[in-house]
Amino acid sequence: MTAADIPLFPLNTVLFPGGELELRVFERRYLDMVRDCTRNDSGFGVCLILHGSDAGDPAIPAAIGTLARIVDFYTTDGGLLGIRAIGEQRFRIAHTRVRDNGLVRGQAHFWPDEPALPMPPEFALLATIGERLLEKQGTRFARASLDDATWVGFRLAEALPLENRERQHLLQLTDPLERLQQLMHYLPRFQRA
Repeated sequence: MTAADIPLFPLNTVLFPGGELELRVFERRYLDMVRDCTRNDSGFGVCLILHGSDAGDPAIPAAIGTLARIVDFYTTDGGLLGIRAIGEQRFRIAHTRVRDNGLVRGQAHFWPDEPALPMPPEFALLATIGERLLEKQGTRFARASLDDATWVGFRLAEALPLENRERQHLLQLTDPLERLQQLMHYLPRFQRA
């Protein structure tokens, strides 16, 4: 596991590796963070907020999150800075500190990427659901990705209407098959009566 001191952006969302995130940035601490990440070609950590809110006083983030790398900038209709970022490696925060400007930084220990794992036949339903959900959302993806248990698990964890605590649990799992099994457990709740 590699470690690094990274800026954290606690949010009321869970970012998965390979997932996309769009943010409006308006607080000075986050504008500075975006500037520094761009200047240093580095990422920032996205962690689910456990206590607090995403604006104002620093929130308490979950210990496990995902590194986000900025891939695009734009100006919103309201004149704010908008960014689009892609999720990369997951990490565990050993400890945090709050800078004078309110930006939370953490000592992140990065997890290795999950290897591609063929979709077992017993989870074929999840690949089919994933394909339909992503087509409905207009998301572009490689058809071969539907054969990867890790990819399908992460994409369904993003796309299904789960609670953030459930998404966080799925992010924290390190076994792609265990993640798929948990998603199968959630499926009956989404069946129409």
